[in-house]
Amino acid sequence: MTDIAAVRRQLKIKTGAVQRLTKETKVYREETADLETKLNKLKNDKAEEWDIKNATKMVEESKKMITDATTRLEKAVEDLQTLITSAKQESGLGADDEELVNAEKAVEQATA
Repeated sequence: MTDIAAVRRQLKIKTGAVQRLTKETKVYREETADLETKLNKLKNDKAEEWDIKNATKMVEESKKMITDATTRLEKAVEDLQTLITSAKQESGLGADDEELVNAEKAVEQATA
């Protein structure tokens, strides 16, 4: 994979995956917070038992999705970091290469 065009293409693909998974994880976290708020409201309002159970299941499913998305994000970040390192060392991409800069920004945002 020493061809510079191929390296840039892989950087673009993996950067897109990291960005998408970062957004996905953020959305699931927000959704979980909203669902927990609704669940607490149902409990405080002494809603029907079925409604509370259903809301509890939704919160649990959302938490599982956070775990899944976070795991996939960690893997994607690891892959991208490996590609960034090899791109700098082996392919000779400059530090100011657009795809390389975008990839580094995506890693920084994902790990923030």
